[in-house]
Amino acid sequence: MFFVYAIYHPKTDKIYIGQTDNLPNRLREHNDAECQRHTYTKRIGVGWKLIYSEEQPTRSLALLREKQLKSYQGRLFIKNLINHIPP
Repeated sequence: MFFVYAIYHPKTDKIYIGQTDNLPNRLREHNDAECQRHTYTKRIGVGWKLIYSEEQPTRSLALLREKQLKSYQGRLFIKNLINHIPP
């Protein structure tokens, strides 16, 4: 099983969309200064919050869905989720 996810950094108002086969581990990597391997999230720092995830049966479908979420319509969908996060 693969996961497509969106994380949000409230202090910088930044979004990251990705896919993985181990969501808990990947979220830990995004928020552990020692383990951060992705330049974008590493540059912004720790404090990422999971705001969306969905399962996909194959990596190819996860990559396709990731691409959809990174499109204009997909980003509108994610931004709408952010607007409904309680303070």
